[in-house]
Amino acid sequence: MNISNVMGSADTSVVAASKKNKWKLTDSLKDKIAEMAKKDAQNNEYMGNEFKSLRKSEISKVAPDRAALIGKFSYLTGSGNASVMKEVQEADKRWLCMLFGEPYEAKCQGKGFGSAVHVYNEDGEEILTYTGGVGWQAKETKAETKVNSALKTTYYEAYSAERKALKSKESDNIAAGADNTFDARA
Repeated sequence: MNISNVMGSADTSVVAASKKNKWKLTDSLKDKIAEMAKKDAQNNEYMGNEFKSLRKSEISKVAPDRAALIGKFSYLTGSGNASVMKEVQEADKRWLCMLFGEPYEAKCQGKGFGSAVHVYNEDGEEILTYTGGVGWQAKETKAETKVNSALKTTYYEAYSAERKALKSKESDNIAAGADNTFDARA
């Protein structure tokens, strides 16, 4: 299989440019997270499925389309064809950039069994690594880390406040019930 022939017919528009970091934690999102945290605190469950789903959705807004990058690489390299992998290892930076599309950049490291392909976003952050023995490994970007941290912090603060309120209410109920205790000495 000749990579240059495949590259000529491959649609490089499949790989969309990663989104610039325009994500913002809005007041409505904060309120939504607080409601989820309160509900979870009342159910004695930390970070329930609803919050996890929301967090995944919000992080995907700033994440690069790793699935498209992996798909493109897999399509062009076939099912581990050794000659294709050799061409990938010998490829220059320009060819790898054409493979993954703009604004991505890729670099090959090493030869043979220990070789790897590293894919970087437009900010120079590594977002994917491929090694023969392990396969694809995603690397979290700074934008993804920022969103994840903001969401988890907002959730934690609301959850902690609700747990504190529930414990306070519980101790008030226990104290109020102390006056109505049964006296066994009578």
